[in-house]
Amino acid sequence: MALAMGEMMARRGLTLVYGGGRVGLMGVVADAVLAGGGRVIGVIPEFMVEGERAHTGCTELVVVRTMHERKQTMSDRCDAIVTMPGGVGSLDELFEAVTWNVLDVHDRPLGVLDVGGYYAPLRSLIEHGVGEGFIDPGVGAMLRWADEPGALLDAMGAVGRGR
Repeated sequence: MALAMGEMMARRGLTLVYGGGRVGLMGVVADAVLAGGGRVIGVIPEFMVEGERAHTGCTELVVVRTMHERKQTMSDRCDAIVTMPGGVGSLDELFEAVTWNVLDVHDRPLGVLDVGGYYAPLRSLIEHGVGEGFIDPGVGAMLRWADEPGALLDAMGAVGRGR
């Protein structure tokens, strides 16, 4: 699905703004965007460049000092945020983006690519939190969910080109 996401982004003329790594699913997305003639902006902290984890083929590679700067820079440069299956870093970035939307720090479309129901338990947890009164009902409404890249981008109205 990572390959399909990158190909879809390139076909739609969308710029990928991501964490700047060359491996994992996001490395696959970056390679697919580049192979499709698209633009890729990688944002990576110095320690990851020194650890030879940077994707040196990015259209633009922005090197920052800290992980916090990385997330702020990615947020500043993007028009929409998509979360794909991943680990704690993916969850951290998703919830920070949700929180920033709730607090009006930004107002980005937020999407979750729920491949094979990977995020179904998370969706249920959010719905449970809404039902228990701990999570504002608007949080559930601001997230767009789909199991296919094209459907997710359509649901988000993602037309951003990166900055």
